[in-house]
Amino acid sequence: MIALHAFRHELIDAVDAAVDAGVARAKLLWWREELDATLAGHPHHPVMHALSTALTRFSLPREHLLEPVDGAQMDLDYNRYPDFATLEVYCHRTAGAIALLCARVLGYTQPPTLEFARTLGIGLQLTDLIADVGKHARHNRIYLPLDELERFGLTTDDIVALREDERSERLIGLQIERALSYFKRATELLPQEDRKRQRAQLILGAIDRTLLNEITSLHNRILNQRVALTPLRKLWIAWRQTWLRET
Repeated sequence: MIALHAFRHELIDAVDAAVDAGVARAKLLWWREELDATLAGHPHHPVMHALSTALTRFSLPREHLLEPVDGAQMDLDYNRYPDFATLEVYCHRTAGAIALLCARVLGYTQPPTLEFARTLGIGLQLTDLIADVGKHARHNRIYLPLDELERFGLTTDDIVALREDERSERLIGLQIERALSYFKRATELLPQEDRKRQRAQLILGAIDRTLLNEITSLHNRILNQRVALTPLRKLWIAWRQTWLRET
């Protein structure tokens, strides 16, 4: 699990830390080659050494491992998303695929559990994008569907300028409703037989639902502030999600 998330963050850093887009593309190409080398039994990077055992032990599919690389590639190809269909692809590649891989590591007995994980991962990524909408805007990146901006009478300039009013509140509210719908659907998809195995992912979902509720309590005004939960509160949510549900 740690190696999977470390792999994801290496890909994020390959894009975010590169000053030049050409360098970032070269790094992602190297990661594609490193993934193939690891699958062939010849890892070079320390993270891939750590991940190599899991690849065979849990039969992690190559196509799911490649999707986070494709997601990082989208950050080089897009700084605007025309519609939610395009944004959903990004969310699946950057988080849904990782959640699918985690589901295999944690263990499952029923096929719907994999769809639970994919759906949950998209919800987790949507929550991250909502919480960081102001931060991304400061770097001229907008992870909000452009057609929905237009629907609420907003422009990309409004978001980049961090203008908050009733229109932006309604726009963010729509994003929150969408993320919560993914969490709801994920919960409905998870078979009872696999709930205990997927406990770690359920905890992540519970934490992010709480975060979305916090944003809602601030009337969705997050362009000029970042909302986060304290470690202690996250621990409380994790305990409540596990202990109370088993007693």
